[in-house]
Amino acid sequence: MAQLPPGIRFITSFSRDQWYRAFIFTLTFFLYASFHLSRKPISIVKGELHKHCAASHGVELGSYREYAAQIQSVRKLSNASQCGWEPFDKNNYKQLLGALDYSFLCAYAIGMYLSGIIGERLPIRYYLTVGMLASGLFTAMFGLGYFCNIHNLWFYIMAQIANGLVQTTGWPSVVTCIGNWFGKGRRGLIMGIWNSHTSVGNILGSLIAAYWVSTCWGLSFVMPGVIIAVMGIVCFLFLIEHPKDISCSCTPSSDPEMQHLLIDSENSVTSQNSSTVGTGEGRHGTSAISFLGALRIPGVIEFSLCLLFAKLVSYTFLFWLPLYITNVEHLDAKRAGDLSTLFDVGGIFGGILAGLISDRLEKRASTCGMMLLLAAPTLYMFSTVSKMGLEATVVMLLISGALVNGPYALITTAVSADLGTHKSLKGNARALSTVTAIIDGTGSVGAALGPLLAGLISPSGWNNVFYMLMVADGCALLFLLHLIQKELRCNADHTLFKEH
Repeated sequence: MAQLPPGIRFITSFSRDQWYRAFIFTLTFFLYASFHLSRKPISIVKGELHKHCAASHGVELGSYREYAAQIQSVRKLSNASQCGWEPFDKNNYKQLLGALDYSFLCAYAIGMYLSGIIGERLPIRYYLTVGMLASGLFTAMFGLGYFCNIHNLWFYIMAQIANGLVQTTGWPSVVTCIGNWFGKGRRGLIMGIWNSHTSVGNILGSLIAAYWVSTCWGLSFVMPGVIIAVMGIVCFLFLIEHPKDISCSCTPSSDPEMQHLLIDSENSVTSQNSSTVGTGEGRHGTSAISFLGALRIPGVIEFSLCLLFAKLVSYTFLFWLPLYITNVEHLDAKRAGDLSTLFDVGGIFGGILAGLISDRLEKRASTCGMMLLLAAPTLYMFSTVSKMGLEATVVMLLISGALVNGPYALITTAVSADLGTHKSLKGNARALSTVTAIIDGTGSVGAALGPLLAGLISPSGWNNVFYMLMVADGCALLFLLHLIQKELRCNADHTLFKEH
């Protein structure tokens, strides 16, 4: 009997359940990467919507003719003013661009609280598919403003609001699905790797948008819109919500991880949840938890408020970093967009590192606190060192990306999944979608405030924006101090018990 080829031996070495796990891991990774891919174009196109063509009134006489020639060539364009795309070509362009960010993120924050509750009661596959198709439509709608020569601010604001609302279908759905398929044993590392979809989506979105931005910025939105719509069809055809749907034995294992956060109030929470959980039937016959019932889970409020400030910092970078690089490094929109992807590369390593450390130490809050403590001085260094040249900017982008996105990634994935499947819920895994929505929805309030504040503060100088981000990091750490204290006390008690 002939020996099996190495490739076939490799395939057969994994069980059916393991292959399904790997498939769901990969599928949900690319599904949510397409969400972030469709959010990124606005930050890249900002440098094209407003051009610094009249930046200096004191142009030297020797260069005046060249400057005038550039103005004349720009004036020939029928769909743009000499300083960009109307109405963003005025001196208040930063406030107008900030309004676009705020419109999207405010709608996203409000919609997220409702999305988890709605999604918990509907089939994930249908809910996510509709959300992705609608998101593709509204992302492309923004780009159609270029082709239809639309210069009405409210058109772009309404496109952002609609897109923000439908994009809330994504996160609770994919986290619930991945939580159904993977247990707690190595959840931090697994979800740290999985959560790199955020950075991968940002990188791909930056590269796609940057490719078109200087020649036809409308395609910077239309192409990502088409991509997320296609992925919505893929979701409808292939997503498996729960192992039980295909008689798979992959079930989340119980693990004592994160339970030390509940020592002081676990008994009261259990009794409270028993009276608040029964608010409706979930997808698999178990009751869906109420909004207040999810809030009573110890750690939910603290991590939610921490994420509010952590996401404020992360999303300020997401929406304003390319424009900052354009102003500081004096690069065009395409090169600035390409360079900004290094922040997301650092974010990939930061998310994986946070998950690995938290699994090893079994201390989620302490891991987040350590990275937040390091992030604040790093942001100050970034604001100083980035003015010293391109090489210094590259290094600081990688380091800042890791420290800023590490806590954000850990809280939105492993921590949300831990709390949503907590033992005080008595096995009611239907709470996962609601808990995820509460944590990420609260974080999205910060995500809405960050870019808005950046737009208001940046006219007074970019240094003031970085001071605001450092204060936000400090506030995020402040809300975790109580949980960190519990973890350290629990560790000390455990050590004392072992000695006896």
